[in-house]
Amino acid sequence: MNKAELRHICQAKTKTLTAEYLARANEDITAGVLSDPAFIHAEKIFVYISMPREPDTSRIIQAAFDMHKQVYVPKCLPEGEMLAVRVYPDSAYVTGALHIPEPEDTQETVTADEADLIIVPCVSASSDGRRLGHGKGYYDRYLGHTDTIKMCLCFRELLSADIPVTDTDVYMDQVISEK
Repeated sequence: MNKAELRHICQAKTKTLTAEYLARANEDITAGVLSDPAFIHAEKIFVYISMPREPDTSRIIQAAFDMHKQVYVPKCLPEGEMLAVRVYPDSAYVTGALHIPEPEDTQETVTADEADLIIVPCVSASSDGRRLGHGKGYYDRYLGHTDTIKMCLCFRELLSADIPVTDTDVYMDQVISEK
C-alpha cells in the first residue's frame, strides 16, 4: 500500500471515531505527554495547534504556559517551509494557508535545533517512529537532521504496523497514543 492509499484509509477511519473515544483518548494522550520526561524537562516546546479529530494539544499548550515554558507553534509559508513561532497566552491568531490557526506576530522564532521538544501531528504512525503526515512535507523539511526530541501524537485506532517511508521522511523518537 502506498502513502496516498494509507492516508485515505486513515482519514476515513478518523471520521468513524466516536466523541466518547476521542475524549477518552485525548485525556490519556495528554496525560502521557505531561508526564513524559522530555516534556517535563523541556524549556522550549514546538507544538502543533490541533484541528478537530486530531489529538488535542490545547491542554498541553496550557500546561506549558503554566510551567513557564516557551511555546512555539507552526506557521506554514507559501514556499513549503515552516517557521516555529513563539506564542503567549494572549497571542492573536489568523487562519493560515492550510486553514490552520497560525500566530499573527511572527517576530520570535526558533529553529528545530534550538527547541527542546517538538510535538508533531500525523495521520498515522507506527510504534517504531515512522510517521504518515498530511502529505505536504512541512514537518519533514523543518525537522531535517535535527537531534531534538520528536514526539508524535497518534490515536491508537490510527496506528499502523506498516507505513511506507522515503529518504526524506523523518522518524519520530516517540509515538504517544492512549495505550
